[in-house]
Order: sequence, then C-alpha cells, then structure tokens
Amino acid sequence: MIAIRQKVDTYLITNITEWSILALSPCGEGRGRASEIHEMIRLFYIARYKALAVLLLWLLGLAPAMAQLVVYQGDTSTLSVEQKAGDYYEWELYTDASVDFVKVPGNCPATSATFVGSNTGTSVMVKWLVPGIYLVKITAYDITGCTSNLEILKIEVKPALPTVELVQPEPDWICVGDKIDIKVKLTGTAPWEIIYTDGISSWTVSNITDKEYNLQVGPVSTSQYWVTSVKDFNGTSLLPSNRVIIVVIPKPEISKIYQY
Repeated sequence: MIAIRQKVDTYLITNITEWSILALSPCGEGRGRASEIHEMIRLFYIARYKALAVLLLWLLGLAPAMAQLVVYQGDTSTLSVEQKAGDYYEWELYTDASVDFVKVPGNCPATSATFVGSNTGTSVMVKWLVPGIYLVKITAYDITGCTSNLEILKIEVKPALPTVELVQPEPDWICVGDKIDIKVKLTGTAPWEIIYTDGISSWTVSNITDKEYNLQVGPVSTSQYWVTSVKDFNGTSLLPSNRVIIVVIPKPEISKIYQY
C-alpha cells in the first residue's frame, strides 16, 4: 500500500485485482498524473473520498464496472453513474493513454467512437466505430465547479461479430426427393462456420471462405430453416438468422387406369 500526501488530504492507492483507487486533491496543488500509473493497472479509479466514490455501471450487460468491459464494433453502449447530490458530470473519450487526463481534454476521433447525444449527465450513450482500446473519463463537478471526482475506465472494442442472412429461394418449392439451394449471406472475416437447423435436427458447415454460400437442403416435407450460430475469425454470434420456408410437394398417389 502506498500513501500519497497532498496539500489538503492524504489518500491511498490500493490495488484490487484490476482496479486501483488513487486519491487526489483535484482542486489543490500537487495534482497527480494518471499517465504515470496507467501502465501499472488495467482500470484505475480516481476519487477524492473513497466513501463517496462514483459507482460506474455497465448497463449494456447490467454488470458492475469491476468486470472486464468488452464491446464490439458497431455496438452502442449506455454508461451511467450514481448521482451524488450537488454534482454534475462530464464524459470524455480517449485513445491516447499517455496524456495527463486531468489537463488534456478527450482526444478520441469522432470517426473511432462518438457520443450519441450529449456527453454530460449521469447517463450517456457511446457508439463504438473502430476496434481498439479506449479510455472513458468521467469528471464530477461539485456546486462550486470544482472537480470532486475523476474516473478513468478502460474499454476494449473488438471487431464486429459476424452476421448471417438467409435468402428465400424463388421458387421456394420442390417435389419430394428433390434438393434446393438456400443462399447464405455472411459478414465478418473468413473462414466461417455455421450451424443451421430445421427445428428438429442441426447441421454444421465449416471452412466457408466466401461471403455468399449456397446451402443445399432436401426436406421430405415442408420445412423451415435458420442459422443458430455463425463463427468467423474474430468470434461467434449466437444471434439466430431469419427463417426461410421450403414447400415440399408430395408425389401423387398411384391410381388404377381403367380401360373400357
């Protein structure tokens, strides 16, 4: 445990797994540089009074900020803090972690990540556009305009998960015993693997290398098909695809031919 003595108060740095609590006197002399410790910890939490620390919630998954925060390219995330009486909040985004967060404003290009709407208040929304590591700074100001709390949160944005779409065949019917192709449209990075089903059985197709793939099926009765899982180089999505219906026309019954 390390004690840092400031002009006004004494604060402690306490390592708690990936978190540290760094006590600063933001409105007095001897402000600390977050950049001097950012390589030591994955997440660090800067608070003047430990008992009044801002609790950051990751509302996307309803998980506390102590959990590893991972989102995907294209996601829109909601971040929120508990309101402390008399405080108001400002949020900033960073991609350069070497700066003095106390003095330097947010430096994240709007083409990489951007606020959806306002960047002030107890709750904000962020759209993640480019994969990478981002830092979110939340500054709490008291009624005098002094910085009473300053928190830095680290977020990893991973490449977007793959998606899959099935195209309804035209015509969408076959005679029993025939086969038909269903076009599969994929996004992401090859190679892909899909698991598809008719609601009764499931099948896996691996090592798909093209973004459009023809899936051949031969149901014996009218059936629905959809994809339950799609995997690419970057990860796996369990979001089900749309469904297509294949109509199967049975063979006509054999009847006697009468001669008169």
